[in-house]
Amino acid sequence: MQTTIQEILAFRKERGWHTNQDARSLAISISLEANELLEPFQWVTGEVAQEKYRQEIKEEMADVLVYLVALADHMEIDLEKAISEKLIKNAIKYPVPEKTRV
Repeated sequence: MQTTIQEILAFRKERGWHTNQDARSLAISISLEANELLEPFQWVTGEVAQEKYRQEIKEEMADVLVYLVALADHMEIDLEKAISEKLIKNAIKYPVPEKTRV
C-alpha cells in the first residue's frame, strides 16, 4: 500500500494540488466520489451493475481512495496505522461468533 500512497502523493505534488486542498474540501470530495460510486447501481441489481459498469465502478473506487490518501496526508495521519487500529477496535466490538471460529 505504501507504493500506491507514494504514487498518489507524487501525482498531487507534481501538479501543485497539495498546496490548495484543505481538509474540508478533501472530505467533501470523498463524499462526492463515494456518491458517484452509487450511480452504476441505480435502477439495476448489484449483479447487473458489476457486470455492466465494472470499469466505472473501479474508477470511482480509485477516486475515493485517492482523495482519502490526500486527506490523510494533509492531516498527517498514517492511514495504514489507522486501519490497523480500527480493525483491532472492531475485532473487540464485533467478535467472531463461536460457531464460525476455526
